[in-house]
Amino acid sequence: MNDSAPRVEAGIVEGIEKIPREVWDGLLAPDDSPFVEWDWLYAMEQSGSATRKTGWAPYHLVVREGPKKRIVAACPLYLKTHSMGEFVFDHGWADAADRSGIKYFPKLMVGVPFTPHSGRRFLTAPGSDRAGLLKLLGLALASICEDNKLSSVHINFCEADESAALEPIGFMERVGYQYHWHNRDFATFDDYLNRLKHKRRTAVRHERNAMIEQGVEIRVLAGEEIPDRTFAQMYQIYCSTIEKLYWGRQYLSEEFFEIIREQFKRNMVFIGAYDGRELIAGAVNLAKAQVMYGRYWGCFRDVRFLHFNVCYYAGIEHAILNGIHRYEPGAGGEYKWLRGFDPALTRSTHYIVHPGLRKAIATFLKHERAEVERWIVAGNERSQLKPPPPSDQETE
Repeated sequence: MNDSAPRVEAGIVEGIEKIPREVWDGLLAPDDSPFVEWDWLYAMEQSGSATRKTGWAPYHLVVREGPKKRIVAACPLYLKTHSMGEFVFDHGWADAADRSGIKYFPKLMVGVPFTPHSGRRFLTAPGSDRAGLLKLLGLALASICEDNKLSSVHINFCEADESAALEPIGFMERVGYQYHWHNRDFATFDDYLNRLKHKRRTAVRHERNAMIEQGVEIRVLAGEEIPDRTFAQMYQIYCSTIEKLYWGRQYLSEEFFEIIREQFKRNMVFIGAYDGRELIAGAVNLAKAQVMYGRYWGCFRDVRFLHFNVCYYAGIEHAILNGIHRYEPGAGGEYKWLRGFDPALTRSTHYIVHPGLRKAIATFLKHERAEVERWIVAGNERSQLKPPPPSDQETE
């Protein structure tokens, strides 16, 4: 910021409802994900899913400019008393801190609760000095951390420009990977199949045919096509997976699904598997700006290959038919790679106050980065998708 720029100041707002919807959403870029929209964050807080009680106390950071204190930048910020629901796993860091007598919790986390997708975490007004505002937000976060004797600040699944802007002021970048599917100008599902290597193509056809043989029909509903009653079923689907996992922990409440039914149906894509009229499984997805995000899956009956069909093949087919460019089905699972989802780099950036802990984490991050980058290169080189055929121009 130069001397002639309007005065700016950073401050904390406890709860998204204290920031007008039109002000927060006015900071969004057209391709920002639905998960940083005011309605989504409001649903998280209003439903009791992301609150102080669940270890996600919302203290959003905003930057105000000029005498009218217009909000020109913001980030979703939470005071965390645990590391659950973040998907950038720092449990080892917390354990190391505990063994060394360093208090790790509470900590600060910038990101979206329970949602491992990459995107802008620092929202800046269109036409503003984004580079300057990124630095200001980073300095404010570091100051809040140190002034309140917190251990650390973690900015999860952020963009490259955000990580780069924060490195000079003491943040350390961490890289990871997920598996994303990209639409290679496919016109039909068969186009996608034909790009798979022979062994995988045969397996996908077999797994798709298994649904017909077992009498299962898969239907995709988007936006206003989704009946209101389906949102109660989404909650049941979400709970069905949580209940089956030894480490499962429920965050989302039934009220959360009711709120998104009222305020967020426009971005929802529901993929359901039916035996006659009976819903036996489903996947809850969101879509925006030609990207689809897989979020919650569950089943009420075990059927062979059901998961692959509901969570991958039906989503891929919907993406092809609707011009969706990228499909992010969520974290984990190298079985996605076998079905044409290739590894994509993710970033987070971390500010650690204690110098000894910071040094140890920096060493860990250096070695981890080498392993992650090695796998991303290898995973893409060994992609289950064949290279596209040469164009007529290339063969001339």
